[in-house]
Amino acid sequence: MYNALSVFLVPAPASRSASNVGTIDDLVRLIVNASPVVKAVIIVLFFYIFACAFVISYKYVQLRRAQGQTHRFLKRFWESKRLDEIYQAAESLSRSPVAALFKAGYIELSKLKGSKQEDRRADEIAVGDIENVERALRRASTASITHLENMVPFLATTGSTAPFVGLFGTVIGIMISFMQIHAAGSAGMDVVAQGISEALIATAIGLLAAIPAVIAYNYFLRRIRVLSSEMENFSADFLNIVKRHFL
Repeated sequence: MYNALSVFLVPAPASRSASNVGTIDDLVRLIVNASPVVKAVIIVLFFYIFACAFVISYKYVQLRRAQGQTHRFLKRFWESKRLDEIYQAAESLSRSPVAALFKAGYIELSKLKGSKQEDRRADEIAVGDIENVERALRRASTASITHLENMVPFLATTGSTAPFVGLFGTVIGIMISFMQIHAAGSAGMDVVAQGISEALIATAIGLLAAIPAVIAYNYFLRRIRVLSSEMENFSADFLNIVKRHFL
């Protein structure tokens, strides 16, 4: 049993000079010469790191554009007196969730007015029709929030799982150290250094993946909540305007 485990856990011996200890080349050599299990753990953690870097970059740009275009749209909305002009502005500000909200409400309102024109009652919109507009705004708001939250849960998953993946590599590294002590019959640093180093580097890479992911998750969650509040406020204002002018 012990010999079978040694094939998968104990790394190949590597000769390292004292002058290279602590350098980047030494860390790379340590990873290359790690046991297969620890090496697999490190590969998984690096996948987390690269995936989180992509998600963080993408979501930062997306939310920054959404916030900037939302501010421009709201300014245009309150300055303009014509809904068709506001709709044209919303078409050019496609990254804004509030602009998407307005387009959904405007389209539903146009459908209601079109149906009323057939009955020669274009200026009479009932309370039930207002509820249709409200449902359209609610659907658009849900779709926009879902789009904004896309890929953000991956950051939370990384923040909660990466330390445990690194801890798994740490346990394997400690096991390697004990197996090498048993094989050599000695507990000297030259015997246990490889296993302990693998344990520490797995833990370090796990934290390197988790800490930025947690920070970015909280930051993006706050930005999304701000946009969600702006959508709720705009929905209330838009419904008030519709009720004031069409009821």
